[in-house]
Amino acid sequence: MSTSKSTAARPVPLKGGRRTLSLPVVLLIIAGALALVSLVRLISGANDITSVGQVAGALELAVPIGLAGLGGLWAERAGVVNIGLEGMMVLGTWFGAWAGFQWGPWMGVLFGILGGCLGGLLHAVITVTFGVNHIVSGVAINILAVGITRYLSNFAFDGVQGGSSKQSPRVDPIDKITIPGLSDWLQDLQQQHWFLISDIAGILGGLVTGLSLLTVVALLLIPATWWILWRTPFGLRLRSCGESPVAAETLGVNVYKYKYIAVTVSGGLAGLGGAFLAIVATGIYQEGQTGGRGYIGLAAMIFGNWMPGGMALGAGLFGFTDSLKLRGGAENVHAMLLLLAILLIIAVFWQLYRKKYVAAVISAAVSALLFTWYFLTDQVPSQFVDAAPYVTTLLVLSLSAQRLRMPKADGVPYRKGEGK
Repeated sequence: MSTSKSTAARPVPLKGGRRTLSLPVVLLIIAGALALVSLVRLISGANDITSVGQVAGALELAVPIGLAGLGGLWAERAGVVNIGLEGMMVLGTWFGAWAGFQWGPWMGVLFGILGGCLGGLLHAVITVTFGVNHIVSGVAINILAVGITRYLSNFAFDGVQGGSSKQSPRVDPIDKITIPGLSDWLQDLQQQHWFLISDIAGILGGLVTGLSLLTVVALLLIPATWWILWRTPFGLRLRSCGESPVAAETLGVNVYKYKYIAVTVSGGLAGLGGAFLAIVATGIYQEGQTGGRGYIGLAAMIFGNWMPGGMALGAGLFGFTDSLKLRGGAENVHAMLLLLAILLIIAVFWQLYRKKYVAAVISAAVSALLFTWYFLTDQVPSQFVDAAPYVTTLLVLSLSAQRLRMPKADGVPYRKGEGK
């Protein structure tokens, strides 16, 4: 057990001798990224990319993705792949709206969580008890959730004022908070369009202006997850089930119980993300409103290397790119071409330093194409604006694939009694 415990408690060195970045290095990278974004804003004139409204919109779009990613993290840390996050989010949207328009938004949140938990429990029964392939089970739950919610909508919403077979009546909103004085001051500072200072003001302003109470709850779940999984005996046992369930069983851990708990919590978090979409983001349930966010949440979790902090950064990135199309979309995404081109130039020097000459040449060629595209056009096609979040998902995953380290027993079949 000492080997398993030490492996779970300490950061695992990555291939090639690379280790987890220290906090000062992470802060330095964040500061450099902010300076680069500010420089791009000044050059392109796209002042809205770090505005208060842009940041607030990005946060609202990132929350459901982050909750789905957090759900995926709980399941996979216990060794269960949860492709069914999308279906669990769908259940959360329906049950959240159904209870919300009848008994208020917070009851909608509770029922959204319960709806997701039902999907998670079903996934646990299929994969843990019956040993069905995790991917097959997840896909089946995604399909089943769409069918169930469509069937239920015919009875619950059709004929009700404001509802139909594909949407619910409107749900009352959850209260939003704005810090008076500070919010106005930050917004005024952001509108000065100064280098870096206005960008920091815009980011901070987006975090203190019109913030839903459910958003605050969702943000608190990230450090709560880290503390539970990495700082408690319960978390150590749960993670041991994802690293070596046979070894965990020999030490008295009820592997089935912890897998069931993890996957049910996973479904509840995804359901909360769905309830957020129906109650906070839109105020109404609409068929198909999850829009693949469960899959993007899974991608955010992988990008974050199965860690809460990294997952949150991934969700923020995808939420930011998704929000670009809502406020001056073509202009904002056009400015991102310049940002990506500069990032690739930085990557060229890094790859040359590491003597990866082929990768450096490819990065330089792509960077040249992006610079050409940027300087020869004023905006990008609307189709590219709509595809930006999904392109970002694929790009980020492809660039981060070499540093990932998933739980060793993630998706590996396990039958009770193997450790005896």
